[in-house]
Amino acid sequence: MSQAAAILSHDDNLLSVVEANDRFLQAFRQHQEKDGAISQAATVWRDRILKFIQTNHVADSFEIRRDGKLGPEYFMCTIGRLPADADHPELYLFTATDRTSERTVEKNLRRELLSDGLTALPNRTGFGEEIDDRIANSVWPDNAQFGIIAIDLSRFSRVNESLGPMAGDELLITVAKRLKSSLRQGDVLARIGGNDFAIFARLNNGLSDALHIVQRIKEALSSPIRLSDLQIRVDCAIGCALSTSLSDDPDDIVRKAQAAVKIAKCSGKVEIYRNGVLKEAQRRFSIESRLRDALAQGGLSLAYQPLIHLHTGEITGFEALARWDDAELGHVSPVEFIAVAEESGLITPLGRWAAYEAAQALSRWDARFGQPMPVGVNVNLSPIQMARDDVASMFEEALRYSGIAGHRLTAEVTESAIIADPDKARKLLFALKDLQMPIAMDDFGTGFSNLASLHSLPIDILKIDRSFVSNMLEDRDKTVIVRTILSLAESLNLKVTAEGIETQELAHALQQLGCWQGQGYYFAKPMAEQDAFDYWRARWNFETV
Repeated sequence: MSQAAAILSHDDNLLSVVEANDRFLQAFRQHQEKDGAISQAATVWRDRILKFIQTNHVADSFEIRRDGKLGPEYFMCTIGRLPADADHPELYLFTATDRTSERTVEKNLRRELLSDGLTALPNRTGFGEEIDDRIANSVWPDNAQFGIIAIDLSRFSRVNESLGPMAGDELLITVAKRLKSSLRQGDVLARIGGNDFAIFARLNNGLSDALHIVQRIKEALSSPIRLSDLQIRVDCAIGCALSTSLSDDPDDIVRKAQAAVKIAKCSGKVEIYRNGVLKEAQRRFSIESRLRDALAQGGLSLAYQPLIHLHTGEITGFEALARWDDAELGHVSPVEFIAVAEESGLITPLGRWAAYEAAQALSRWDARFGQPMPVGVNVNLSPIQMARDDVASMFEEALRYSGIAGHRLTAEVTESAIIADPDKARKLLFALKDLQMPIAMDDFGTGFSNLASLHSLPIDILKIDRSFVSNMLEDRDKTVIVRTILSLAESLNLKVTAEGIETQELAHALQQLGCWQGQGYYFAKPMAEQDAFDYWRARWNFETV
């Protein structure tokens, strides 16, 4: 036979070899003689054969593992009964096939499946198995719990973009080594994403143990890492989640830690998971998924809030505001879905849709009126969209497709968008001016723009943020701020729009201060396209404030 084989006999609970080939002798008999005694592996296969003999089964199979010269050896063994008669005792055929190479390949493949090829740390799947093994096979004191510490390397993508992927890999390897040096015995470090690491830790003293590990992590990453001729300081966001008992699902704790680290990226502090955070993350995911469908299927709409000339009462234009009512989620606040859109990258198609739809609405109004209406529409630009999209090309297409003159479409940008990348913002604003578009600086007063940049940029309108306007009559300091902004705008030959006008008293006060334009619930709430047209027609002959 091609595999190790022997014919065995059984007498008085002893096994004897009647016949055997050379492969059997080399693999089993000689192995036993070299050991000088019956090895544990030999005892295993003999015990399995003796148990088989005591049954009525015709055949059986099993695998044995033993230590060889070059490491573990594996054999797939079979045992079967041979025909017997009155003149011959019952004999048994034993065969063993060497499966060592197959098991080695399986082990290597499993190691690759469960580990990260770059850092040699467990990957996400391997991390889960390591956690299960630690919980099941370690001795845990009473009331002990475990925690997951999630670590997200900040600005890692910039290293890849500026220095190349090899430098990024080197950075990850160095960070992995430093993080490993901060672990205690029994802790498990894994790389669970591109620049995401996680630590499983046994917490005998609850949160204090977790915070102690966090402190060790910060110390390990405090000194700069040298890449080529550069020294790079590694910043990271850290989030923690603690189990309530050992029966908690580890995957659930990992998800909670990742939800906490997402908050830490915004707050700049170590965040501990709080109840409800995971639900918030799941809602954001639902919003992202449904918003993607809504953009593809035309599920959003624009509402239009009038812009009123404070001295004449004339409607000078409308601000276009995105609105979303979803079949599953119900009414979703713009504050909520725009934040999700900016985080997920959907702000680019959302912003494009808003620009095209606003221009088309103007075109439809003109068609109903029979000639171009003396109003325009303001469209908000997200800083994320300004950074990622070709905004000038977007507006050029919106104007061309709708047949609207550029001066009727105003781009509203925020101070923060200009401050984030002044050179790029400057090029964009001048490109918009080439399209004859007015430009409004939204939420003015909440950022940190300086007068020099304000004077050099092609801005036409300052919009005073509602936080200064809404209660300026009760807060003298805010009145001073509004008056200062109006004076500044006058000196720079800029017009001013005040947001958040809720009462007639506010409207009159701003009018007396010389404010050009206002918007707010005192005049009208945002309304549907048809209602906005009807509102304008009803006030076309002008009306005083």
